[in-house]
Amino acid sequence: MIDSGLYAISIISENRLGVLRDIANAMVVHQANIVMIQQSIITCGPQKGMAYAYFEFEGTEDPGSLIADLVQVPGIHDVTMYQPFSRIFGQRVIIIGGGAQVAQVAMGAVNEADRHNIRGERISVDTIPLVGEADLSVAVDAVARLPRASILVLAGSLMGGKVSEAVDRLRASGVPVIALKMAGSVPAHADLVVTDPIQAGVFAVMHISSKAIFDINRVRGREF
Repeated sequence: MIDSGLYAISIISENRLGVLRDIANAMVVHQANIVMIQQSIITCGPQKGMAYAYFEFEGTEDPGSLIADLVQVPGIHDVTMYQPFSRIFGQRVIIIGGGAQVAQVAMGAVNEADRHNIRGERISVDTIPLVGEADLSVAVDAVARLPRASILVLAGSLMGGKVSEAVDRLRASGVPVIALKMAGSVPAHADLVVTDPIQAGVFAVMHISSKAIFDINRVRGREF
């Protein structure tokens, strides 16, 4: 299950001190460089209470041998290999804002992503209808921590204050922001302002596509 040298595995183990250390030691032996990790405790089913860990890593020349060694680590019950998320879901467009506007932006983004994905790309679209300055600012800040989040579209009628400050922080982290034309200060802080929500979704996908010719950096600060 390879994607340009990237591998993915899930591990189910006992929830005890030192298991993650033992897993990391095994990966070091096999020259596996961890690029992503997610951990949780299983809350239902026959494995309830056990630890679940998902890793994406690169560098090892023999992932089969690594899995064989991981299975022998005390406390590990199961190791399964998968295709990495980048191969399945690819880059992500994140859309946050009011329900009606989010739906319209998503319509444009999904339709445009479909056009690219049938040609071999992997672009996914994530939405959350959300209102309120405090909740919106926290959500915008969180986008920087989302794996594979490549662009944010803010879809609403009024956004400003702490949301604008969060937009500045997100852009500084390298994630561009498209805003619908709206009241409030957010449009002045976004990379691009778009009046038509469907077109905003299309622009977002075109920017992160490896095959489209649209580049938000060439029109930064403009309004359409």
